[in-house]
Amino acid sequence: MFAVLAKHSAALSLLVAASIASSRAGDCAFEPQGDGHVVEVTGGRSFRLADGREIKLAGIEPVASAADPTSRIAALSAIVKGRDVTLRGEDDSPDRYGRQTAFVFLAGGDKPVQDLLLEAGAALVSSEVTEKGCAAALLAAENEARREQKGAWAAAAVIKNAESTDDILSGIGRFMLVEGTVLSVRQAGATTYLNFGRRWTRDFAVTISRRNMAAVETAGVTLKLLENRRIRVRGWVEAHPGPRIEVVRAGQIEIVGGN
Repeated sequence: MFAVLAKHSAALSLLVAASIASSRAGDCAFEPQGDGHVVEVTGGRSFRLADGREIKLAGIEPVASAADPTSRIAALSAIVKGRDVTLRGEDDSPDRYGRQTAFVFLAGGDKPVQDLLLEAGAALVSSEVTEKGCAAALLAAENEARREQKGAWAAAAVIKNAESTDDILSGIGRFMLVEGTVLSVRQAGATTYLNFGRRWTRDFAVTISRRNMAAVETAGVTLKLLENRRIRVRGWVEAHPGPRIEVVRAGQIEIVGGN
């Protein structure tokens, strides 16, 4: 555990800091899962191979540009349709929709398709990446697109303001980035709340359940030290009844400013 807030902040920003130092494609080069030829793009992060397998891109959530809501599929199609690809991943078991989740590399390339989409501003890093090197590399690509205002980042609406409750509530059931200052950290039963407003039942809050606390604390995160800190959190928005994002991994939280 860190003795001073500065060290603690560095731990919270581990993925972002590491992303600057290392954006090697090899960080997401897991075990081989075969290869194939892309014949059809079925979604913003999924496509079908000639052998019938449907592939879902791991580690990202597609996002459309404000000017073109259909740009998610178009962005992936431009990269992979008609191309030969190699698949890599931690597990080739299909998801509940029968899709194989993988990191995808174009034949002869050393950068995952995920990076290409992130760099174009057509995707966000998901909250499900567990391997730190891979997560850092993906965040580096996302940060590059944000700095250069590419794709969806050309608009100001990608990161939601934690004080704009109605704006966040309009995205219930969607993956979202929310940024704001933590007003208080409170525990109620088996859940810890990072509150961004005084109306605890209505304002935006981040929740961490007791079962996920060990994963957060193991990463060196002391939640109480987040009070009065400006943070960015990524995850799926739910309503209970105010807007909530559940944190299951420390990598979902990033300190973005001082007191």
